[in-house]
Amino acid sequence: MADSSSTYQAGGSGDQPKKSIIPGFGRFKVALSTVLTMEIIMQLAYIFEYPNCLIDGLRKADTTTSCALLMVSGMEERGQIAPHDISQLLDSLKEIGNPGTASTVQELFLKHTDIPIEEEGAHSQGVIRERGHSEAENEATVDRDHDEPSQKTVGAPASSMSTMSPTSSSLMPIAPELMGHLMNSMTPPGVNIAGSNNVVNISCHVQSTGSVQLATSSSQLDPVPSPGPVPTPDHVPPPNQESDVPDTMSTFIQELKETGKALYDKIQPIPYIKDELDSVDKVFIEVGLERRVGKDSWKKLGSYHDIFPKEKGNPRIQIIEGDPGYGKSTLALQMVYDWCNEVSGSPFSGPDILICLNLRQLKGITSIAQAIKQCSLPFDSKLKLLDVEQLISKSNIWVIFDAYDEYPDQHNKVNFVMQMLKGKIGQHVNILLTTRSSCIPPALGARTGRIRLTGFDNAAQERYIRKVVTGDDEVVKKVLKHLNINPTLGVLCRAPLFSVMYAHLTHKGSMLHEISSVTGFFGHMISCFLSHTQNKLSGADESPENLQTHADTHAALDKLAFEALTSKMQQLVWDRTFFVGELGEVFYKLYVDVGILVEEKETHIPAPGKVPQHKTVVRFYHKLFGEWYAAYHLIECVKSRSYILPENINLYDLKFLFMFACGLDQPGGSQVIKLLGERKDGAESVVLCAPQLKEWSHDIQTTVRRIVSSGIDIYISDSRLLQQSTIQLLELASQHKIPISQVMLLESFSSVDPDSLPLVLRSGLCLPPLSTLKELVIWTEPGREVTVDEWTGILNYTNQCQLLKKLKLDLCLLPWMDSFPTSLGSVEVRWVTAIDGHEYTLQSGRWQNWRSGGILTRGAYDDLVTKFRERCSDTPWQERRRAERE
Repeated sequence: MADSSSTYQAGGSGDQPKKSIIPGFGRFKVALSTVLTMEIIMQLAYIFEYPNCLIDGLRKADTTTSCALLMVSGMEERGQIAPHDISQLLDSLKEIGNPGTASTVQELFLKHTDIPIEEEGAHSQGVIRERGHSEAENEATVDRDHDEPSQKTVGAPASSMSTMSPTSSSLMPIAPELMGHLMNSMTPPGVNIAGSNNVVNISCHVQSTGSVQLATSSSQLDPVPSPGPVPTPDHVPPPNQESDVPDTMSTFIQELKETGKALYDKIQPIPYIKDELDSVDKVFIEVGLERRVGKDSWKKLGSYHDIFPKEKGNPRIQIIEGDPGYGKSTLALQMVYDWCNEVSGSPFSGPDILICLNLRQLKGITSIAQAIKQCSLPFDSKLKLLDVEQLISKSNIWVIFDAYDEYPDQHNKVNFVMQMLKGKIGQHVNILLTTRSSCIPPALGARTGRIRLTGFDNAAQERYIRKVVTGDDEVVKKVLKHLNINPTLGVLCRAPLFSVMYAHLTHKGSMLHEISSVTGFFGHMISCFLSHTQNKLSGADESPENLQTHADTHAALDKLAFEALTSKMQQLVWDRTFFVGELGEVFYKLYVDVGILVEEKETHIPAPGKVPQHKTVVRFYHKLFGEWYAAYHLIECVKSRSYILPENINLYDLKFLFMFACGLDQPGGSQVIKLLGERKDGAESVVLCAPQLKEWSHDIQTTVRRIVSSGIDIYISDSRLLQQSTIQLLELASQHKIPISQVMLLESFSSVDPDSLPLVLRSGLCLPPLSTLKELVIWTEPGREVTVDEWTGILNYTNQCQLLKKLKLDLCLLPWMDSFPTSLGSVEVRWVTAIDGHEYTLQSGRWQNWRSGGILTRGAYDDLVTKFRERCSDTPWQERRRAERE
């Protein structure tokens, strides 16, 4: 909106209001249109938060010149350029990284209008220079308060009237034809316009909320007749009235809660069970949460209530990350439930407003207010977009942006979500953004918090089964038993999505506990869904056999899913009409009945004052289902030996797609792994995918040999799925006699099982002895003191690795031992402490300084312990040691 005021003079018999004119401004606009490129125009349109209909109109212009002229017209209409001020345009050009264009535009403005602009822009300096009819320059200072714009009332001098900056734009110039109507309806006390001899100079603005600001000064004037009423345009609210809704804030909150309830009240744990929908609080179980406290360190949180720390000065933006199926969206809905129901003790019941926006639905939306209006308010809401803008500008508001990894506009550098995350707009808003770990927004500030979901532990799995599935102790024990004895199930069911599916289906008699791979688990789960639906529909017009035929013929769905997931801007929502046209009505209805496809109502508001448009869209129940069907199409693609994976594919983001493909088809899976191995970023994907194959061909062994020859790392930050796949790959490599050059455990080592001798990781997974391993490096967490039993267990583990030549321990304190096992043979043992110059090798049962060659005596060792504890006193491990002793 414009921030400049236009001065009108009412007087004379029926004189029309006169507006000052800047010579040459028209020529400047034409010159400006020759400077703007299509890229700049689109970036400015997003910065200025133009509605979708205008952006679409710009895109559809026949030529760049036509588009530029439309843009110039739009900027003038909205006040981004004015005859005496173009500083908002200049600031925006600099913001999108075009200072050269800004300089050119500034020179054109001076050339055609003779109006200079201060070096940092009149916008930032608060100075407007205007040339009147006499060609003399008059200066007017515009007072500006960025936090609370002062409200000047009628009777104040026009020259001192306060306006709001365009960055918080709320003002627009009133149309000349409305002046008579406004003068009648808003005549200030003591001023009789129609019946007095006064000249009234009126500087007038209409706020975006609908209120009107007038500044007047008066002098003698002949009487003027009172003009008749002028109809108010749709986009200008009636004077003296903010909204036609009696109490906008209470209405806003009530409507948000109604919409929120519609979201959290229809939780569907199993896709095909549609007649047993639950409220989120009936099924919600807290998942493990950790906060990043350093570059690579994470600290466990007690509850989701601790996501926003209570300490002053903590980040107002929190990124919540997690692998697929780890409960990010369910957690977001629980927060909505807490706010809507004012749950005692929950920090999420505290803010004035809490809004959850699914980013999947925000394609093309250019502002937070538009997103709220379109997605978080009822279809028949009486609140206008301008109402929403005002309400969120003055409230304690928390916004949850759910599923950034599915946000269609994430690759647009000037999307409003990134603008908010970077603090360029909406600085008063607390933000929670959920996303897959593989899709963290780029270039976030240092004061952005990071939270990660670690999934269900055994206790959480048991709580869910008892709360939602059954309270029968025997059944609970039976369901949990298989999670403990089947390592694949144990890892998969760390993800709440898989854990929930497993619990419900096993309770209903499924044999999921016999599955030994990710692909086997998911495929069996899909079969259960289809079987249940076929039984349910067996009395309908379609026979189960026909339904199975439709279920087995899904090539069209496979292709749609693959193309959507592998495109640069992932398209995960489709128009229902298009989808039915591609798949056929019978197939489409079956998959909606099964629950694999989900229909949603979508509202599009084309422009203020226009009738909202409603349509039905369709998506997968979960993105993982899309990856399942896309895997079938990938198998078809790789049958052509010339097929190459698109470069833009995020391999880790789509890891399940590749894992499914390798498990679905042996020859195709082998070709997929070969393609992954040829990419520089493909090693991790090979680690995940190779264990899905039942047999390793010569090509697969060659690919695995190349990967393990450069060493394998297991980080504490790796997901359990990645750690489990890495362990499986190492075991298979040993079975195929493939030499493993090195395995490095980076802060992931926990202990040694004294019975079976595997190394136990902090995730609870076990690394068995590897017959072809050549070097083992254990890099402990800083400050750790290894016990005698742990050290003995590590040495015994090395004895089981026949080809092991080197054992190295970093950053820890080893216990004093008077003697070492003679079975170590030729294994080189090296110990690197956290103290400079203290690196030792084991020679003939004694520690020898690696640099000086001196022998470590017991007295020197005791001194080393003291120095080690002093140096590492502030590490979490040493803090726990002191706490235990106290």
